[in-house]
Amino acid sequence: MSHDDTFMQAALELARQAEASGEVPVGAVVVVDGEVRGRGFNSPIRLTDPTAHAEILALREAAAAVGNYRLEGATLYATLEPCVMCAGALVAARVRRLVFGARDLRFGGVRSKFALADSELLNHRVEITEGVLAAECLELVKKFFEGRRNA
Repeated sequence: MSHDDTFMQAALELARQAEASGEVPVGAVVVVDGEVRGRGFNSPIRLTDPTAHAEILALREAAAAVGNYRLEGATLYATLEPCVMCAGALVAARVRRLVFGARDLRFGGVRSKFALADSELLNHRVEITEGVLAAECLELVKKFFEGRRNA
């Protein structure tokens, strides 16, 4: 199993926690120097905070852990393609690399709808790897929304 697969498994576990609490199942971890320094799962309902996406919560925890709002050298693993808010946060934090599982065809801010994180218009470009454990990541989201529609 590659490092990317290992860290994406950690993000998937967090996505399952989001699902268990009634949130859209998205999880994220921030890795610095081979160690998970930030974790998050979607929590806007639970926290009554529209910005409480998995990536934002993971970035906040990682920044606090390293004592710097800039996370140069960090890799963020997310089960679903980040939205534009989260993609902007990756750029603002100077995250070196983003690894995500499944594309978000409706709201994706990195590949599907926009290409914000590595835009040549911005002062920082995030290196992007997509499709890590994509089938497992997509299945989790798909089942969640199918359950909502059938409820």
